Amino acid sequence: MKRAKFITFEGPDGSGKTTVSVQVVERLKAQGYPLLLTREPGGIKIAEQIRDVILNPENTTMDPKTEALLYAAGRRQHLVEKILPALHQGVHVISDRFIDSSLAYQGCGRKIGIEAIYDLNMFAIEGYLPDKTIFFNIDAKTGLDRISSRNFLDRLDCESLQFHQNVFDGYQKVIEKYHERMIVIDASKAIDEVVECAYQAVKGILDEQD
Repeated sequence: MKRAKFITFEGPDGSGKTTVSVQVVERLKAQGYPLLLTREPGGIKIAEQIRDVILNPENTTMDPKTEALLYAAGRRQHLVEKILPALHQGVHVISDRFIDSSLAYQGCGRKIGIEAIYDLNMFAIEGYLPDKTIFFNIDAKTGLDRISSRNFLDRLDCESLQFHQNVFDGYQKVIEKYHERMIVIDASKAIDEVVECAYQAVKGILDEQD
């Protein structure tokens, strides 16, 4: 039996990765692939409670380091309670966000520093990184324009364009630094094209020989 793979979907707000992940997983499940789709922050009860605190738009006084610590705490619980058990049972896992989001959002968006956020998260996840990461590449302004019509904007959605530009720039640094596990997809294309590209990328990863 092939080793179960851990794949993450990353991208700026409005990149479409959440919509794409659902369609890709449904398609692969229909073909018989054992797959679990999950998300961060969240995925399990404790982490979903942490998500509510982080993203609540009323929590405007949250310190950047508090935010970073909450993300790391939720990630730890998510990993040990949901991701690792699934992988040990031979089920592939696709997570909508993981450590790279923290490197970009808190490391660069909040200007804490990528290395500091990396070290914090290494403590939380004990070095357990994704096998591959699909990055949905779209500029900050286009992403924000896409989400502007949503009925609900969370605390990070409401941040300035400059913050989201810093996040985008942070992602580019992360892609360069960890290029060996990154697959970059142009998320500005029509949704059907993006879904097809992501599907082919994920299927290729799952079909790889260990």
